[in-house]
Amino acid sequence: MSRVYRDGDTVLRGMNAEAFADFQHLAATRFFSAAVERGDIVRTEVVDGVELPDDWAGVLRHERIEVVTYPYEWPFEMLRDAALLQLRLTREAIAEKLITKDASSYNVQFAGTRPVFIDIGSFERLRKAEPWPGYRQFCELFLNPLLVQAIRDVPFQPLLRGSVHGISPVVTADMLGGAGRLTKGVFTHVKLHARAELRYADADKERDVKAELKRAGFGPGLIDAQLKNLEKAIAGLKWDKQRSTWSDYGDRSHYTDRDLDAKDEFVRVTISGAAQTPRLVLDLGANDGRFSRTALAAGASLVVAVDSDDLVVDRLYRDLREEGERRILPLVLDLSDPSPGLGWRSRERLSFVDRVRADLVLCLAVVHHLALTNTVPLDEIVTFLADLGAPIVVEFPHRDDPMASRLLARKREGVFDAYDLPNWDKALERQFKVHDRITLPSGTRTLYRCTPR
Repeated sequence: MSRVYRDGDTVLRGMNAEAFADFQHLAATRFFSAAVERGDIVRTEVVDGVELPDDWAGVLRHERIEVVTYPYEWPFEMLRDAALLQLRLTREAIAEKLITKDASSYNVQFAGTRPVFIDIGSFERLRKAEPWPGYRQFCELFLNPLLVQAIRDVPFQPLLRGSVHGISPVVTADMLGGAGRLTKGVFTHVKLHARAELRYADADKERDVKAELKRAGFGPGLIDAQLKNLEKAIAGLKWDKQRSTWSDYGDRSHYTDRDLDAKDEFVRVTISGAAQTPRLVLDLGANDGRFSRTALAAGASLVVAVDSDDLVVDRLYRDLREEGERRILPLVLDLSDPSPGLGWRSRERLSFVDRVRADLVLCLAVVHHLALTNTVPLDEIVTFLADLGAPIVVEFPHRDDPMASRLLARKREGVFDAYDLPNWDKALERQFKVHDRITLPSGTRTLYRCTPR
C-alpha cells in the first residue's frame, strides 16, 4: 500500500513495508534507472532521516509534474502514446521479475508532449503463475476508448469524464456492433472479453477464473505475449477524421495580416514587458497554437493550450511531438463545460480551474463564441476569467466583426442586444483593472491587458 501527499511543491509517497520492499526491488533494476533517465518514469528518490508514522516503512519524493491533466482532456494521439508507454514499461518490468498491478490511464501524466509514468507504487514483484492484474483496467481506460473513436468516430473524452472507471468491454462491444471486425484486438480484447464479463459477473466466479489460470501455469511468457498483442493493437489504431468545425480556422482568413501582427505584438509585449516573466501561460481557444508559440518566444516556460475541438488539438499535439517541442501542453477542453471535480467525494480528480493556476491567461477569439454560441452572459464570462486568478489578455469582437456578425445573424432579433462593447467594458472593469487596450487595425476587435481586482 502507498499513498501520495503534497507538501507545498513537494510530492511525497508514503509506503508500507510490502510496498517499500517492492520499490527497493524496483530501484535495484537496470530497467528502472534507464526508464527514469529516458524520462519515461518520474524521477524518484528515497527520503532519509524523517520520522515515519507507524504504518509507513519508507517515504519517496517524486519530481513534481507542473500541470496535472486527465485522460478525458487528452486528444486521441495523447491517449495512444500513454497506452504504449504503459505497455512498454510493463514488458520491461517483466523481464526483471516485476509487473504493474494496475494499468490506469491516470497513472500517466504529460510533460508537454512527453508521457511520464508517475505511479511508482504500481510496480510489484511478479507472483508465480498469476495473470497480469492490470489487463481489465488497461482495456477500460486505454484500449476501449481508443477503439470507439478510431472505429466509430465517437469521442472518448465525454465517456471517460462520465466514469473514472472507463468503458467496460460489454459497453464497448455494444458501441462497436459489427464494425471493426478486422481491426486487430477487437475480437480478443473486446468481444471475448465482453462474453467473459457477462459469464463471470460475480466475484466468486472471477476468483475461480483466476485460480484456473494459476493451475494452467499462466507465467511471464504468456503475459508478455498478451502485452505484445496489445501493443500491436494500439500501434495499429488511427483516427482518420479529416475535418471538424474549427480544423480550418488556422488560415484565419477573417483576420488581416495587420490584425494578426498586432495581436502577436500585444501578447509579446505583455509577457516580455512584465515585471516578472510569466512562467505558466494558459491559452484558451488555442486552435493551432499560434499565440502559444508567441508566448514561448516572449519568455514563457510552459503553455497549456486548450481548445474544444479534439481534432484541432490532436493535430497540434502531433505537430509538437514531431518538432520535439515539449513546452506546450495541448488539451481538449470546452470552456462552456470545463472539467469538474470527479471521483470520490468529487475530489479524487480536481476541476480544471483548481488544477491549472497560470501566471497569465490568453483569451483570444473566444468571448464571442461563449456569448453567442453558448449563450453565456458577458458578466459570467468575466467571472469565469476572474476565477482563474491571473492577469489576462482578452479579445472582444465588436458586433460588426465578421465572425460576430455571422453568429448574430443566426439568432432571433433582440436576444443578444446586450452583446456590445460598452456592456463588455462595464462587465470587465467590475472585476479587472484594465492597464492597456488597443483596437486592432481592422477596427472590429479590441484587445485588453488586465489584472484581477
